[in-house]
Amino acid sequence: MPDYMYLLESRLSPEQRAVLERVQELSRLQDVNIYLTGGAVRDLISGMPIRDLDFTIEGNPLRMVKELEKGGARLVWETEKLRHYELIFAGDVDGSICAAREDVYERPGAKPEYRFSSVMEDLRRRDFGVNAIAISLNTQSRGLLLDPMNGLADLEKQEIRSLSIHGFTNQPIRLMRILRYCARMGFKMEPRTQEWFDLAMQRDMQKNIEPEDVGHELRALAREDNPVATLKEWEKHGLLALIHPNLQKRKPDYDSLNKLAKVRTNLYSAGLRPRLQYPVLFYTLGRLKSREGASALRTMRFRSNEIEAIANLIPEAQKVVKILKGRKTNAPKEAYFYIASLPAEIMAFIEVEMPNPRAVSKFRSYIQKWRPLRQSLPMGELDALGIARGPKFDKVIEQLFEMQLRGKGKLPEERTKILRNLAGIKEEPKKVEKPEKKRKGDKSERKSAAEPKEQDKSKPTAATAVTSASTAKGSPDAAKQSQSASAAIGARARAKHAEAENKSKSSASKKRAAGRRKTKVGSTKKSRRR
Repeated sequence: MPDYMYLLESRLSPEQRAVLERVQELSRLQDVNIYLTGGAVRDLISGMPIRDLDFTIEGNPLRMVKELEKGGARLVWETEKLRHYELIFAGDVDGSICAAREDVYERPGAKPEYRFSSVMEDLRRRDFGVNAIAISLNTQSRGLLLDPMNGLADLEKQEIRSLSIHGFTNQPIRLMRILRYCARMGFKMEPRTQEWFDLAMQRDMQKNIEPEDVGHELRALAREDNPVATLKEWEKHGLLALIHPNLQKRKPDYDSLNKLAKVRTNLYSAGLRPRLQYPVLFYTLGRLKSREGASALRTMRFRSNEIEAIANLIPEAQKVVKILKGRKTNAPKEAYFYIASLPAEIMAFIEVEMPNPRAVSKFRSYIQKWRPLRQSLPMGELDALGIARGPKFDKVIEQLFEMQLRGKGKLPEERTKILRNLAGIKEEPKKVEKPEKKRKGDKSERKSAAEPKEQDKSKPTAATAVTSASTAKGSPDAAKQSQSASAAIGARARAKHAEAENKSKSSASKKRAAGRRKTKVGSTKKSRRR
């Protein structure tokens, strides 16, 4: 059996894992059973990206929603009658929490009666088999897969299967929903479900769809990565008229929607997560007149703040482009911090709707250069220099980032030097190695070193010999000079030899005189003895 908890831990993002752990913790504290259900389990098993985390509780989820709001979650939509709450959890994670319930119909097509019950009954009352799967998050059964309607088989066959013959009759909105699932996942309808779908369309069951349900499905469409595929399926079956009667003729702005999908992919690859619901709705209704689009949104029970956000897309984009073209954002630092303060969806909308060259070039510099540079700031290197985290630390990092935006400090050596200067740390002086002193006792070495010097003074060097030879080979003046020099040297040598001979003669005469004295003394001594 697959380890579904391991799949969750490996497939979820860090923010989604944090939400999962927090929800499990709250369920233990509040002593309620909680399960991960619906699209999250379907996408987990099928290998598709996990967009939303949908939780089902056996009990009232209101207390848990209040606790999550304290931790930073935002409530997007709620219905107290169904105890269903759609949230944006802390960490910008989409999801929902609802109570397990059972839908009871007196007859096909009648309004249901809602009864809150167990998770197994909740899975059986769902629309399609791929959505009727759950994973237990409770302590005693953590990781247990619940699949009462055999939804795993549908995932293996890549089919969408209705769980009831009256599924489209009881809830006609499923006619739009099944086409959206097929377009998104690339699945086909199960043969019997296809027959039920065709029969419901022949009976004009789509005319029974409530405008509020159409609005809810349109919100789900706006979160799709490729809304064009779903819109074309709706157009093929004549379901665009449910949004507005003229939309089936005028059609959505498919070209802009395709461009928006490409921009979304680029932003996702850069680590940004734009929420493109409002731009998608803008281009879906874009070919309608402004009053027709506003009327359609009101009919589908869109809230006033949603309608206002869609209407303000153009003025907001024009304001941003004007600032990016002006002097305030000429410097890279000002441009970076201004773009960083913008929602990612307004960047995507500007690139599609009004691609001003200066604005778009700054967006690309932000995504490809400035943002990666900001994320790679050497925090650890500054820690290693001994600067404690605090105002000074932040100031040094900001100053380094500003210098890097100007093209400085790209190499590690330059960056380290800049960090030292900004932090006020002096560089350590370089150690100069001193030559070792010779010991006093090494007199023999000194004498041996001195002897060749004295010899060198007395003897002519090879260099002098070479120079004298070279001068001899030169001009006649040089030859005369060399001859006079050699004559002087010869005269000196003869004088030295004469001096030496005189000395030797004088020493010999002195020795002879000394000998004579000795003989005289000896003769006088002998005469006295006699």
